[in-house]
Amino acid sequence: MVEARYDGEMAVRRPHPLWWVFYQYNGRLPDRYREWVVHDVTCRTWLLRVFVRGLVMVAPIVIVLFALLLWLGHSWPLAAGSIALGLLVNLRYSLSYSEESANSRLVRHGFPPGHATAVRAQRYAEAHAAEDERYRAAYRPTQE
Repeated sequence: MVEARYDGEMAVRRPHPLWWVFYQYNGRLPDRYREWVVHDVTCRTWLLRVFVRGLVMVAPIVIVLFALLLWLGHSWPLAAGSIALGLLVNLRYSLSYSEESANSRLVRHGFPPGHATAVRAQRYAEAHAAEDERYRAAYRPTQE
């Protein structure tokens, strides 16, 4: 396994649309996209990406179900409401297991387990180091 640290300053090569769709359905991308996979699961908008991934994965099913419900003679508001409730369940499931999903994606691409969580924690600590120091100085004075 490769111990790699993504620091946000390297050029990230994005996959083309067909590779991207393959990746959304839990496919493993070629090694040339490893940095992009790390970026995908650790960037500031990673939870939004998880949500979009969940929508992309169920989009074909949603379309078929909506057409089937209409073909069976149900009203379109009933079909749309049923689909909307299903999408809400999908959203909850996707976001509930987002940490595990992100870490699993990185393991699939050769990174150690928990790498995504560690990278995000490191970035958070670096971004909030000055704020934490101000807090300690104001509320946790040293005992002399």
